[in-house]
Order: sequence, then C-alpha cells, then structure tokens
Amino acid sequence: MRFVEKGAGTPVLALHGWTPDHRLMLGCLEPIFEARPGYRRLYPDLPGMGATPAPPGIASSDDVLAEVRRFIDAEIGQEPFLLLGESYGGYLSRALTRDIPQRIRGVAMICPTGVVRREDRARPAHQVLRRDPALDLGDDPRFAAEFAEMAVVQTAETVRRFREDVWDGLEIADTTTLARIEQRWELSADPESGPPFTRPSLILTGLQDASVGFSDQFALLPHYPRATFAVLDVAGHNLQFEQPTLFNALINEWLDRVAAE
Repeated sequence: MRFVEKGAGTPVLALHGWTPDHRLMLGCLEPIFEARPGYRRLYPDLPGMGATPAPPGIASSDDVLAEVRRFIDAEIGQEPFLLLGESYGGYLSRALTRDIPQRIRGVAMICPTGVVRREDRARPAHQVLRRDPALDLGDDPRFAAEFAEMAVVQTAETVRRFREDVWDGLEIADTTTLARIEQRWELSADPESGPPFTRPSLILTGLQDASVGFSDQFALLPHYPRATFAVLDVAGHNLQFEQPTLFNALINEWLDRVAAE
C-alpha cells in the first residue's frame, strides 16, 4: 500500500475511512504529533483509495484487512505500535485489536463503523447546527452537495478542511473497485469475537453523525474496558474538524495514557 511517513520513534498507524485517502488522517493528526516528538506516523492509502491500487483479488473487507496486516508486517514488523482508525478505518482497527492485540499499545477510533449494514444503524437525521450565512461553497455543485450532505458545522474553516482532507481523496477513489468490495463489505468474523482489548482506548462519536450514528458504538464498551467513550455535540461524521479543540484534547489525553504504560 502507498503511504506517507512522518517523524521517527514509536510507530503510529492511521487508517482512513471509506473512499477518502490518507489525507483524512494526516490533516487532523499532524498538528497534534508535530507538538509531540518521538512518534513515527504511517498514513497508508487503503486498497482502491488514494494511490493504492486494488487488483481483482481484493474483493472484500477481509481482503482489505489482509492487505493492512501485510503492510504492518512489512513497515512495522514486530515492534509495538499505536493504532488510529476513522469510520471504516475504525472498523478495521477493531479487527486488528482482535487479531494482533499483543502488538497494539493502544487504539483510538474516530466515528468508527459500529453496525455494518447502513439500514440497521441507529442514525440521527442530518441537521446543520452552525452555518455562516455568507458561506461560499464555490462553483462545483458536486463539491457543494458532498459537503452539505454531511456537514453539521458549515463555515469557511470546515469547507477548507473538507476540501483539503476529504474531497481530493474522494475525487481519485477507484469507484469500480470500491463497488466490488462493497458486495462483501462485512468482515467474515466479528471484530469483537476475541478477548477484550485491555489497553488504553478511545472511542469518539458525533451526536449529529448521520452516517454511522453514535449509540451503536456504545455496545463496544465491554470489549474495551480501558476506553474513554465520548459523544461530541455539534459534530457529525467529520467531528475532527467540526470540534477540533475537543478532538485534540481527547487524542492528546489518550496518547498520555498510552505513554504512561
């Protein structure tokens, strides 16, 4: 898998969500890690997204997970590492804590997929809670529609972050490949089918997240007995830049807990 690497020290693997690319994670995490030396950050593009191709043999989430495992073996080896995942990346992260828990020092999940089937999720209706009345979304109606469909906070800053962190990845995703993988999107084994993950964890959800919701993820808590679980108001599926102050504080606190052990 193609990836961007930053810094040196304890490995940190950051897995982005469905359809965008590594910039989704790099945009929200680099400002944090730039102030915390001692971490080697790895930002891969998942198969079919960003610059990572997906040959016909990659036809399910099981196949994507296998590619992530190969990436870990190749780039991190047996060294313990920190794991962060957003949305679909959170779903894969749950599976990794089942498969290789002894290698993961801590896990943080941002708006993780809880219930796989969209029609079975408990999701609030989309709503906009903050909007700049003079907001300019530009001349591209596709961009405006994608932003407006998900954004709870609609300001010049969230437009900028969506354009830089999300939109460019959406534009280059291999939609044919993603459609193939979506036919077998659910992992064949329950990510929580193994023993509880007992290292420092963080689960962040948005109260207005109309994509994956916030309440289904509460059922994950028994499996993560060292988890901080936070539901952020005025935050949707892009809570990392709709509530950046809270996001930064909670990620930093999780990093402190991991470092303390």
